[in-house]
Amino acid sequence: MRRLWLLLLICALGAWFAWRDRSIERSPGILAPDAPRQQPLDAAAPTFHKDHYQIKALAEFAVEARVLGRENYRFDAGAELAPVDLALGWGPMSDSVVLAQIAIHQRNRFYYWLTATFPIPRRDIETHSANMHLIPASRAVADRLKSVRPGHIVNLSGYLVDVRRNDGWHWRSSLTREDTGAGACELIWVETVALR
Repeated sequence: MRRLWLLLLICALGAWFAWRDRSIERSPGILAPDAPRQQPLDAAAPTFHKDHYQIKALAEFAVEARVLGRENYRFDAGAELAPVDLALGWGPMSDSVVLAQIAIHQRNRFYYWLTATFPIPRRDIETHSANMHLIPASRAVADRLKSVRPGHIVNLSGYLVDVRRNDGWHWRSSLTREDTGAGACELIWVETVALR
């Protein structure tokens, strides 16, 4: 009888997690038309401290994009600093018609896509989507990021940053949306987050 209760508990937890993380269905059409906005810093670069990390702003950054995927991290080197990555799409990569033809997944701090037939040119996929590592600037931001699901339209603002730790560990944001592969992800100090 005890095993039956354990099995039921495991099934209930699995169902709850699947329901909680389900995708939001969207109508066809471009839902987030604009590219991310990046601005040079007007004054001396702001610096932040979080636990034993020194964080230096590289540029102001804001994005409105469709969430293509979400991956939580608990055990890698950056997990205590950036516990969640979002794969985001804007322009044609926010359109349900396009996304229905592209398989998207995340793993090991990377975002991957696969398509049998390109609904848009390959370069448009690469330059209208990105994996973004998110450093919550406050507890409220961290709590809000926990509720993000694929399909949400998310508005993030803060800074692209360079992070260092006393032991020499280092993590730096990309400063362009034109790159791909290792080092192409944005590392964002997130000060505000809004969902729709």
